[in-house]
Amino acid sequence: MTSLQAFNQTILNEVCPAGEAWMCEVQKGQYFRIIDLEGNQAVDTLLISASNPEERYSATDTLAINQQIYLEKGTALYTNYGNKIATIHDDNCGRHDTLGGACSCESNTVRYAHDTFPMHSCRNNFMTALALHPIAKKHGLNVRHIGPNINFFMNVPVSSDGHLKFDDGISAPGKYVEIQAEMDLIVLISNCPQLNNPCNAYNPTKIQLIVRNGKE
Repeated sequence: MTSLQAFNQTILNEVCPAGEAWMCEVQKGQYFRIIDLEGNQAVDTLLISASNPEERYSATDTLAINQQIYLEKGTALYTNYGNKIATIHDDNCGRHDTLGGACSCESNTVRYAHDTFPMHSCRNNFMTALALHPIAKKHGLNVRHIGPNINFFMNVPVSSDGHLKFDDGISAPGKYVEIQAEMDLIVLISNCPQLNNPCNAYNPTKIQLIVRNGKE
């Protein structure tokens, strides 16, 4: 598919501001692209089945079935029911994290300092979107539907002794990841507001979200 053909198949093209939540529906077979506009921005992402919201992305199933700890081009993403929910169709960043989880008020105090508790977090974004967004209301979603997430563009190396390190990002302006939906999806994103670790260079920035139809 040429770039012009891809553009003509685009059904959604939006920008999510730094530190904000974003939500959409992606139909089976459609492609969903996240573009890191300014580089090193962590994008915490939940994938939920639109037909059965009790089925959602599972980090443990995905890692066990793929036998690797990082997500990259070609990685199939699986649910807590063991079904394929999406595939990383294209990617020019290199790898993505699914071990570090989403930042929260509680985790900020453990990782950094007690006075970081009031700081905005990805879990706050998820909870706000699930309480207020029309898509969440349409599907009857609430905080019980928050599960393991993917941290697109986030660099979390695993040491030889099994510890996680929140390291400098490996993305750059214009890097992208594109997934193909393997079932009708609800996508919930927190464009991470984290100010305390170097994964986003201590500077949250905006991202671009594109959903398109069509084959390659």
